[in-house]
Amino acid sequence: MPESNRREDNNSFLSSPTGPRVAPPRQIPQAAPRKAKPLLHLPKRGRLFWSLLLFALLASGTLIRAYRDISRPEAWAYWKDQYFSPHLAASVIPNADLGGGNRRRALAVTGEIGPAAASWLRDRIDEAKLSPGDLILLSSPGGNLAQAVIMGEAIRARGLDTAVGVADSTGRVRPAYCASACVLAFAGGKVRYGVEGSALGVHRFVNAAPGNDPVADTQRVAGMVLGYMTRMGVSSSVVEAMSETREVRWLDLRQAVTMRLVTDPIGKP
Repeated sequence: MPESNRREDNNSFLSSPTGPRVAPPRQIPQAAPRKAKPLLHLPKRGRLFWSLLLFALLASGTLIRAYRDISRPEAWAYWKDQYFSPHLAASVIPNADLGGGNRRRALAVTGEIGPAAASWLRDRIDEAKLSPGDLILLSSPGGNLAQAVIMGEAIRARGLDTAVGVADSTGRVRPAYCASACVLAFAGGKVRYGVEGSALGVHRFVNAAPGNDPVADTQRVAGMVLGYMTRMGVSSSVVEAMSETREVRWLDLRQAVTMRLVTDPIGKP
């Protein structure tokens, strides 16, 4: 075979020493890898719809829980007392006169102690910008026991003093009364002034909430009151006076001083 033909054959075929010539393997072109399609393709309008639907479901769940919380009687009473119709009222007395030359800035608080009284009082103290040594002037028949304790603790934490009375247009403090739970708020004062003619009334506290064991509940309340009064520096004898009667017992100034409920009977500066 001519040499030129042999070269041409070599370019087209592969020679095999033991068999016929075979064709070279064909190169199979590989297809470009396909991009994976998303499992779910939503148009922009569809994504917006599902986003709004999910938001509505979450919001409705939150609103339902909020409605359940607010619809409870005690929760509604709290919000009503805090924002809509507070049981207490307050006025700032720039120069309250306790007598004996004792004048100071005061916040006069009157009315019944409601279920949101402590939070309400803290807001009024902040608004009045009271400083340690300023006065909380109380006049109240009592009310919510737990709120009165928190009120007293807030008064003590701010270093404020307390007195029982009301102020006239000149700022002079006139006698008033503070009974039942109000006495616990009064006990929070760092200094507790005794205004001549004012009255402090105590009585036995009972748990108004229904319980399985009324005796145990009453003992628990008495223990809480005793612990609080002890922290405020009041003698335990005032708790004994409370436990003696269900009716209000009015303490005169001498008794209140003996029990360390009043720390300054004449209000000297």
